[in-house]
Amino acid sequence: MSLRIHTACAAVLAAATLASCGSSSNSPSGTGGSSDNKLVILATTTSVQDSGLLDQLVPEFQTQSGYTVKTIAVGSGEALAMAGRGEADVVIAHDPETEKKLVSTGEATQSVLMHNDFVVIGPSSDPAGIKQATRAADALKRIAEKQAAFISRGDKSGTNNFELKQWKAAGVTPSGSWYQESGQGMGQTITIASQKQAYTLADRATYLATKDSSGLAILYEGTPDMLNVYDVLPVTGKAGSRVNVSGGKAFAKFMLSPAVQKEIGQFGKDKYGIALFDPDAGQTAQQIEQELAKAG
Repeated sequence: MSLRIHTACAAVLAAATLASCGSSSNSPSGTGGSSDNKLVILATTTSVQDSGLLDQLVPEFQTQSGYTVKTIAVGSGEALAMAGRGEADVVIAHDPETEKKLVSTGEATQSVLMHNDFVVIGPSSDPAGIKQATRAADALKRIAEKQAAFISRGDKSGTNNFELKQWKAAGVTPSGSWYQESGQGMGQTITIASQKQAYTLADRATYLATKDSSGLAILYEGTPDMLNVYDVLPVTGKAGSRVNVSGGKAFAKFMLSPAVQKEIGQFGKDKYGIALFDPDAGQTAQQIEQELAKAG
């Protein structure tokens, strides 16, 4: 994935008329910010974009608010870095440790938005036998012991950071020809894993959205350590004078509103039989963990 916006769009950004470049992009801005107070730059993790949720919600926000949204889908780490540089007005991310650093500087505020879970997917033959694993770290340890092909995002995203924590918990430093980094977003990484008949770690929403084309199966899932919480973080003026503070706040308020939370809770049910995300406005990550533990 390129980490630069197309030249034409970069020029438009510099002139603060980025709206004419369209409402969605997979690349971050080189100059960022939004001097036009009707333009909101949303930096989001690729998994939310790949799920199709923003295709439904962003047009609704634009119609209701009068703002124009420029969506930039990258890994959570890059999305949060953009916010810290004042190149985004609001962020959707799932990287708790990096988010905490940004909030601690006063450059953003943070609210839990929704959750789903991580899954380990791969060829249905399950050559490493991870179906018998009891926790995420055990599943990855089995893959390493068999040196079964594994595709990592390798992009410092929230998903990539979660994966690396599991390798550490397993006491494994992954290396060798069996372990490859895509440097891509979630959807593209799943495509590569499919082509190579390899394992990868994914969020459930993107897996379901790509299941028919990838042919990969969920081989490990369902334990509490696989929880995946997404936050919405409006960026403050402390991050830079280019930040559209009011626009970022408006988008966050929209996403946390009861009507939109209800939409999130229904999204995907018609196509997949289950919602891709569970809405969580007003809750903390700790409360979600406790509720899931009670549910068994």
